[in-house]
Amino acid sequence: MANPPPNFQVLIVYNPTAGQSPDLKNTLDRVATLWRDLGWQVQIAATTAPGDATTKAKIASQSGYNAVIAAGGDGTVNEVMNGLVGTETALGVLPLGTVNIWAREMGLSMDMLKAAESLGKSELTKIDVGMAGNRYFLLMAGIGFDAAVTATVRSEEKKLLGAIAYVKQAIQVAWNFRGVRLKLRIDGKRVRGKILMVIIGNSQLYGGVVKFTAHATIDDGLLDVCVIKGRGMLSAPRRLISIFARHYNRDPQVQYYQAKQIEIRGKRRKALPVQVDGDYLGTTPMTFQVIPDRLWILVPPNADRSLWRSADERTEDLLPEV
Repeated sequence: MANPPPNFQVLIVYNPTAGQSPDLKNTLDRVATLWRDLGWQVQIAATTAPGDATTKAKIASQSGYNAVIAAGGDGTVNEVMNGLVGTETALGVLPLGTVNIWAREMGLSMDMLKAAESLGKSELTKIDVGMAGNRYFLLMAGIGFDAAVTATVRSEEKKLLGAIAYVKQAIQVAWNFRGVRLKLRIDGKRVRGKILMVIIGNSQLYGGVVKFTAHATIDDGLLDVCVIKGRGMLSAPRRLISIFARHYNRDPQVQYYQAKQIEIRGKRRKALPVQVDGDYLGTTPMTFQVIPDRLWILVPPNADRSLWRSADERTEDLLPEV
């Protein structure tokens, strides 16, 4: 890893509808000034529609920008990274959304100016990403119960209630949600049973609180998979206790794997919803796979170092050209 050079060219892509900041543009202008004082060249662009952040990130990478900073929630971060995978342009993030999982993984303050100060001391490194169908994900994919919740949370409620909107909707969905028998193969190994939820993690943190995939690292060429079984959500509290305690394999209804590819199939009437990085994507059947060593990121000083393999396990990365 190495620090960005003084002539670092940065584009801030922000979602004007994210978060609850009453003076967002002024705050971003202050962030830009802070970085310009470091010698960085900074531009700011607002998104105008779903998918616009991906387009802006792709154009930025083709135009010679060294980094695109996603200022928004995890959905905005996902859109930006989908425009940067496989390029020499790095991803950074300023927390502005409901949960801000990647910002928390990177040890950033939820105060944007403090987060910007940390990003100014960042290092560059390359990491793996996941792929669900034909969409990349940075954090995780969820299949089953959590995706059913994500699919039904309204954007107005998220903006008004924050994370509480998910809790409220989870209680409503849980009442009637039932486990489903699927054809689940993890690197070719068949997993049997009634499935309530599958979490496929590239990183560790889920929902800002729980670590369903606590052993995940973002540079090991693998995805971590937590399979939660059961007939209905009444058993979920017992499953969560096992997950909080990280006693995955002591609970027969919770199974933990590491894999390169996960296939989820089933009959159409038993299709389960899928979410990636907190946004609804579609339904099964779907294939999930790891794409190793494919995304450059900015790593602030307080990032959770457990996300990386130990130094003696890593090979020396070459920096992207600046």
